[in-house]
Amino acid sequence: MSRKIRMGMVGGGRGAFIGAVHRMAAALDGEIELVCGAFSSDPEKSKASGEDLYLDPSRVYASYQEMITKEKELPESERMDFVSIVTPNHVHYGPAKMALENGFHVVCDKPLAFDMEEALDLEKTVSETGLIFALTHNYTGYPMVKQARQMVKDGTIGEVRKIVVEYPQGWLSTKLEDTDSKQAAWRTDPKRSGIAGSMGDIGTHAENLAEYISGLKIKEMCADLSIMVPGRLLDDDGNVLLHFDNGAVGILFASQISVGEENNLKIRIYGTKAGLEWHQQEPNSLMVKYQDQPMQIMRTGVGELSNSAQAHIRIPAGHPEGYLEAFASIYRNFAKCVRARIEGTEVDPVYQDFPSVSDGVRGMQFIYKVVESGKSDQKWTPFDE
Repeated sequence: MSRKIRMGMVGGGRGAFIGAVHRMAAALDGEIELVCGAFSSDPEKSKASGEDLYLDPSRVYASYQEMITKEKELPESERMDFVSIVTPNHVHYGPAKMALENGFHVVCDKPLAFDMEEALDLEKTVSETGLIFALTHNYTGYPMVKQARQMVKDGTIGEVRKIVVEYPQGWLSTKLEDTDSKQAAWRTDPKRSGIAGSMGDIGTHAENLAEYISGLKIKEMCADLSIMVPGRLLDDDGNVLLHFDNGAVGILFASQISVGEENNLKIRIYGTKAGLEWHQQEPNSLMVKYQDQPMQIMRTGVGELSNSAQAHIRIPAGHPEGYLEAFASIYRNFAKCVRARIEGTEVDPVYQDFPSVSDGVRGMQFIYKVVESGKSDQKWTPFDE
């Protein structure tokens, strides 16, 4: 198949932040092209956004319903192959569900849906249709995150005993939602964000990263959620004790009122033989710590790394690879799987590594359980009940 995988986008029009990130990430490896979109719930804004992106005006739509319906009517040689959903949380389910039911693969921003009922229904729909679904927990796309995951899997650090993961930001340390900040407004609105604030927005990234690298599952939790800015409706800070299914313990905190912090996601994993430490703000380095020898710093592109890490390195050592490249890894891997499906071929398992709809369901379960635990007088709240 000598063509790019064709993408349609829902959301991400003028004034949106994450839509541009998705478009850059999708285009980075030359596998995907944007061919159509419904970029806003305002038809005029959607049209203007399409003009900004130099799209054929006939394929810029007033709604996602119109886009999916009209694209399905096009010949297979022209229609989009998948839908990328980059809207606020409450507009994830509708376009994802309709796209799947009409035969289109889906990439969706996190969290998966507005509530648990929607999340479970999407998981069921993906299973019934057999289509490919990717969730953009983009931090899993970093080469050194994949290196850390492989080292845990290979037993390099021994049995995991403790996980400490944190994601502090400071941008919501004032009541920014009362200004003209679109990003703050929807993230702090229960009608658009869901039942959680910082825990739904960035706490799910921390949860996903901890489970992805360790290969473990959270078994139970004890959470303390706070609203530190007066008048805010959803949590802006939270601290969670964790128990994992192998007996390991953990600490997770997510905060959007940590003044001076940017996107300071970091994780430490301690095993019986060694410990690992990775910082998102310095993503090319992975620290390996031993009890009886000097600390080792592994670097992207230097020395012997796992096949999974090597497959996600694009540029020579010493040149920064960051957020967009990690995001692009999800899109590239997804595109390779879609291409293989169209061609009837097999894809290398190293490219099948991207967050799935089931990861999204687990993230929604985390949101529900962390809120439940935060309201409970009981010390431990089971994760899977």
